[in-house]
Amino acid sequence: MAHKVSDACVGCGACEGACPVGAVAVDGGVAVVNADACIDCGACEGACPTGAITAE
Repeated sequence: MAHKVSDACVGCGACEGACPVGAVAVDGGVAVVNADACIDCGACEGACPTGAITAE
């Protein structure tokens, strides 16, 4: 199960750097989680300063 990014995302990139498998990328100022690559570890969720990333 991948994580979901809400409208609260400000595109800061903290989640991108926190993901151990590179499943998160900032595209067009918003984070995008690649569901196929996501290992559901929650690192991106914990790194997000706005709480924009949550488990689906």
